[in-house]
Parts: sequence; C-alpha cells; structure tokens
Amino acid sequence: MAKIGSNLKALRLRRHLSMRDLAQRSGISHTTISLIERDLISPTVDTLQAILDALGSRLSEFLGGLTEGSGSPFYPADDTPEIGNPETISYRLIGLNHPYRAFQFLRETYAVGADTGELLSHVAQEAGCVVSGAIELTVGNQTRVLHKGDGYYFDSRELHRFRNVGKATAEVISAISPPSY
Repeated sequence: MAKIGSNLKALRLRRHLSMRDLAQRSGISHTTISLIERDLISPTVDTLQAILDALGSRLSEFLGGLTEGSGSPFYPADDTPEIGNPETISYRLIGLNHPYRAFQFLRETYAVGADTGELLSHVAQEAGCVVSGAIELTVGNQTRVLHKGDGYYFDSRELHRFRNVGKATAEVISAISPPSY
C-alpha cells in the first residue's frame, strides 16, 4: 500500500495549517495526525476523510495523487460547495479541489438582516467586492456600509463583522488567504 503521510503533510503545509489547527478543524487528535504524516499508522477511511474535509480536499483526488494543475479550470455553479448556511449567509466555495489552492475564493450571499455575529478574527487577509445590496462591514473601530461596486481589503487578525443592512439580499465576491476551507 502507498504511504500517504508525506502527501498529507504537503497538503496541510500548502494550507498553512499547523497539526494542532488541523486537529481542531478535523476532530482528529494532533498525535494521530503526526503518526499518519510519519507513516507510522495507516488511517481508517473515516479518519482520512475527516482530515481531508478539514483541508478542503476530496478522498478520490488525494488517493489519485496530486498532479500539476487541476483537471479543469472551470467550476460550474453546481460544483461550488456550500460551506455556510443558505438560509442566512451562504458561502459558495469556488475551486475547492484545485490541488495547489493558495486562497479561498467565495461567492457570499447574505439574507436581509443576516449578520456574522460577534466580531471575529483569524490569521489571514480578506478582500472582496459587493456585487449587490448593502453590507455593513466593521473592521477594528471602523464601520462602513458598502454598496454595489464598493470593495474592501483588510488583515483578518483585526476584529471584523459583516451584516446585511439593506432591504434586499446582498451578494459579495471575496478572497481569503490562506484558505480556511
């Protein structure tokens, strides 16, 4: 059987995740991840699937081996997985299975009144453009309502929050680096 540890470690490092970060996201202990990456144990299919889900990869792609580039540069609407909640804030991820994905590219849809909640922060950078509607964005101690064509770019370590303050659904196209999914 092929040793998968080095490929798993390479995928984790491309996502700029520590073993502890991956453990927290996947629900698999960092000790187990370390043993798998060093090919000291072979994971069950369920364990490997949980780890790959947390890394934003598919089992078939991973076991087929990582290749240069992806099979197709195109992602039809039905090939953009939902990683949010379509009833409130929908996050459709574009390019999930690109093997060397360095950023997270999203189509975000906010229902009227939808709110990301308390101010949050994480290690990344975010940029985006409002396609429709009105989004109130708070970054640090600054708040602004953004409308169609307005954009943003900020260090995600600053506390931030998104909220639809308009009377219609709002849509944003955004990029986050490094990817969290």
